[in-house]
Amino acid sequence: MLVPRLCRVSTCGSPETRLVVLRGNSASGKTTVARLLQAQMPGQLAWVGQDVMRRDVLKIRDRDDNPAIGLIDTVVRHALDQGFHVVLEGILHSRIYQEMLRTLVADHLGLTRCFRYRISFDETVRRHATKPQAAEYGAELMSQWYRPDDPIAGLDEQVFDESVSLHQALEAIRGSVDWPILRPPPE
Repeated sequence: MLVPRLCRVSTCGSPETRLVVLRGNSASGKTTVARLLQAQMPGQLAWVGQDVMRRDVLKIRDRDDNPAIGLIDTVVRHALDQGFHVVLEGILHSRIYQEMLRTLVADHLGLTRCFRYRISFDETVRRHATKPQAAEYGAELMSQWYRPDDPIAGLDEQVFDESVSLHQALEAIRGSVDWPILRPPPE
């Protein structure tokens, strides 16, 4: 059995780099926010998605001995070390990812801000129905990994509930890391 190991090199990034950690249940809006932030900052911001690293690159399940933990850590650190700002987004369950996230946040030399979507299961299912891949899985499967609340102590996460619009989330994130706030995107 593979045991995840983090390739720690201590500090990462620079005082100028920004790290945004965006966590929450499936279909809460994380990927849309990350995609729009990256589109607003081409060539400056790396978007690191948990699903891409775990599901697409490694084709593995999300479990405690998950080697994607180290891959995500390495990719984020590398992008920061290359001078990119980074948005790390995913469900990133506390039980599995908290050690890596706490260490990554502590090691980043620049400004780091953490955000977490806390949205009801009914709203999660409603939002999922609007996604292009909605037919791939439904409410029954989503209920297996849904967590009503999943904070990570020490991350000082700002919480977005279901009343926070896409524009409000983008504005809060951009404002918290001193990126200029742009015109609202179409909702």
